[in-house]
Amino acid sequence: MADLWGEIRRRATASPAPRIGLGLAVLIIVLDQISKWLVLNVLHFSPPGCLEFQRASGVERIALPNTCGHIELSPVFDLTMVWNKGVSFGLFGADGPLGRFILVAFSIAVACLLIAGLLGYGPVKAARRLQAVAFGFIIGGAIGNAVDRTLYGAVVDFLNFSDVYFPYVFNIADVGINLGVAAVILDVLLNDRKDRAVR
Repeated sequence: MADLWGEIRRRATASPAPRIGLGLAVLIIVLDQISKWLVLNVLHFSPPGCLEFQRASGVERIALPNTCGHIELSPVFDLTMVWNKGVSFGLFGADGPLGRFILVAFSIAVACLLIAGLLGYGPVKAARRLQAVAFGFIIGGAIGNAVDRTLYGAVVDFLNFSDVYFPYVFNIADVGINLGVAAVILDVLLNDRKDRAVR
């Protein structure tokens, strides 16, 4: 076991990719969890009844008051409390305990796969800096939202740009995931162009 940890430590310091990716992942997790703590505990955006209102549907929801917090900050940006039962931007909702467990397990599996890739293990490796950045963003976002699902059974979303016709409320973890996916696409495009230039 000591040999395994020694090998992991060696790989983590052998190239900049693990330091870049893991450092960025930690930054995203910390910013995400601090912002959610502020929304819940300083702004008190989820008083009693808010989570129940958001979990309810149909006639049941009509009977409940919406106590969830909302602050209009500008003509284009608001803070609005939404308990998200799905993945990023509320897609693929998971109401029951089994659905939440599957989403948490999937998030942790993706994070572990990408952490292994940063260390040079597994089928998906980060060979370039942009890949390390992408992996770090996705790891941080996946773990940030998994923490919420584990603690609350839903994800804390509060960044709202619906005044500019963007219909989703999201959080910093979601931003990390989407920036990570964009960085993966950019890395593929840049390296595909380089490969064509070499030929």
